[in-house]
Amino acid sequence: MTRPETIKTPEALLEAGLIKAEALEELRAVTQRYALAITPTVAGLVDSRDPQDPIALQFVPDTAELVHLPEERDDPIGDDAHSPVHGIVHRYPDRVLLKAVHVCPVYCRFCFRREMVGPLGNGMMNPEELDAAFDYIKANPAIWEVILTGGDPLVLSPRRLSDLMKRLKDIAHVKIVRFHTRVPVVDPDRVDGPLIEALKASGKTTYVALHANHARELGQEARSACARLIDAGIAMVSQTVLLKGINDDPAVLAELMRAFVENRIKPYYLHHPDLAPGTSHFRLTIEEGQRIVSALRGHVSGLCQPTYVLDIPGGHGKATIGRNATEKTRDGCYSVSDFNGNDHIYPPPASGGD
Repeated sequence: MTRPETIKTPEALLEAGLIKAEALEELRAVTQRYALAITPTVAGLVDSRDPQDPIALQFVPDTAELVHLPEERDDPIGDDAHSPVHGIVHRYPDRVLLKAVHVCPVYCRFCFRREMVGPLGNGMMNPEELDAAFDYIKANPAIWEVILTGGDPLVLSPRRLSDLMKRLKDIAHVKIVRFHTRVPVVDPDRVDGPLIEALKASGKTTYVALHANHARELGQEARSACARLIDAGIAMVSQTVLLKGINDDPAVLAELMRAFVENRIKPYYLHHPDLAPGTSHFRLTIEEGQRIVSALRGHVSGLCQPTYVLDIPGGHGKATIGRNATEKTRDGCYSVSDFNGNDHIYPPPASGGD
């Protein structure tokens, strides 16, 4: 039996029943501007009867993507400002991004690197560029962690992944290697024995950060793929983007975070949407995001609490933007809000004493 192919054209979207015929011509303009790819696994998750299906909204193009606002940026989190050599982003002292590939198995419609990924993007690093990147890592002993991102590094073959890990193995000051990926969710069969072994290297601790935004993405095949990674000794954390119409609801977000924890994946970052071109229809206000995150506090286990963050435009790094639960009063006490929104007084340190 022939395996279904990844959807890469508006015509294939129509054939799969993911768009209406009248939308075909308009969506050609979108896909000429931004890459399209929907794997068979993702297509199978879509409820085509629901015009607001949260899976379809993440991956099926929309003409709203052609609306570009003045505040939107081609490089919204400022990768280029911290790129000393091609493929490396060194924003924080003890860690770097290594963008070995700019191809993904699927293309999220809200992607903050949408100007750089896909067939018209930056492609793969060539051998000379990789040599320069590894020379940079070797020359900077403060680099404790290397984060492979892109693109999606798990689109690389096990052989290529193994080569990257062998090169990192020889750099003694690198202790942690982290892979940012959607592959276990969007192409779970790819997570097989050879790929898993390729992610490991003696003397290094490997983490996989899984990007998922809705509990329905964690079907049985995805859960099994994650279990294979974890059972092989690879730790997993999550990354989620807070998206209007997809997961901007405390109950929806709680279901996702519980699904992560049930599958031994620690909730890590909840990202406020970035100012990427053509993504304003996904963005909510910071105040709306804070209300949603506050609604999780106390109502779901502490294991299920992600850190709500904003990547400051211009390359200034992440800021934690969850609502502050404390406020100092005039008499030096603290007013502390509980998860029901009630305020309580916490006393200042006692004066005097030894």
